Amino acid sequence: MIAGILKEPTGENRVSFLPEHLAGLLKLNIEIWVQENAGTAAYATNEVYQQAGATIHTRTEILQKAQIIFSILPLTTDDLQIIKPGTVVIGVFQPLYNYAEMQLWANKNLITFSLDTIPRTTRAQSMDVLSSQANIAGYKAVLLAAANYGRYFPMFITAAGSIPPAKVLVLGAGVAGLQAIATAKRLGAVIEVFDTRPAVKEEVMSLGAKFVEVEGAADASKAGGYAVEQSAEYQQKQQQRIAEAAKKADIIITTAQIPGKKAPHLLTEAMIQQMRNGSIIVDLAAATGGNTPLTKNNETIVTENGVTIMGYSNLPGNMPFDASKLYGKNVFNFLQLIISKEGNLNISFDDDIVKGCCITYDGKIVNDRVLSLNN
Repeated sequence: MIAGILKEPTGENRVSFLPEHLAGLLKLNIEIWVQENAGTAAYATNEVYQQAGATIHTRTEILQKAQIIFSILPLTTDDLQIIKPGTVVIGVFQPLYNYAEMQLWANKNLITFSLDTIPRTTRAQSMDVLSSQANIAGYKAVLLAAANYGRYFPMFITAAGSIPPAKVLVLGAGVAGLQAIATAKRLGAVIEVFDTRPAVKEEVMSLGAKFVEVEGAADASKAGGYAVEQSAEYQQKQQQRIAEAAKKADIIITTAQIPGKKAPHLLTEAMIQQMRNGSIIVDLAAATGGNTPLTKNNETIVTENGVTIMGYSNLPGNMPFDASKLYGKNVFNFLQLIISKEGNLNISFDDDIVKGCCITYDGKIVNDRVLSLNN
């Protein structure tokens, strides 16, 4: 069986597998074809891939010959004209937002596994690409804020006077939020955290942050680690508490997303207008609309009152080696569920993980979550 590793489009520095992952693939009796310069942005040259047992090919050759394609981002329209029906495609394709595109893939009779829909269960943790990449995003968000903030993060007492610590507000205590808390704490900031899930309070406090509580939140325990839509009454209480915290904050990291829907606007324009000149917002939900109405994906804007809003949704791509290393391990762990020891495809929908992330199969969309959100 031939498996192809594609080069990601310009702007995406990660790669599906690094050379260090290839030994495991070879043990599965998989022949590995790598698109020329696929790993260059992640510091992996063609020569190193060849030394690890891969061969270098053109994109067209891989799409026409490989039985499995690894591509973090979706295939292009041109790719769909070339790829042969029945090919297995594995990546992160956001099918909850890209239903029309997934229908085209189904029409092409591709077998699509989108790893961002893997059930977030204990058994699936080693395959959870959302968590591995969100961990990096939370870390980089704080470093990005610190690098652009015009003041210190930690408290300093000097002969010239005292410098108070930066006040950081983290909205959303999922994987990205928790890593943001830990990183900001290491830099010496004072941190407040808001989340609709009371269950995360202990984790937040264990990292040395203060948890901002709002009573009456809808149960999010079955939402797979995401936020859920809240009642109008709760949203009003929520906005009041967030407004109070935002007014005092120097740095705000926002992470709240709802699967298949636009990200909730947790920070209103009025709240942003109350923030002081020089404050910074890093919005990790920029790709799905942002947690502020002013956020622009992949852009930095400065408001009239001097608040910088940074809407960068692919911060893992700014740390491509480690991001690719973690991502590749996630994919390899998943691959073992659908490949036999002899190197043959063995797709079983009796496995909840396989079923949960299979999007297209046998010429149609088969994923229950995708179908329920689009019918």
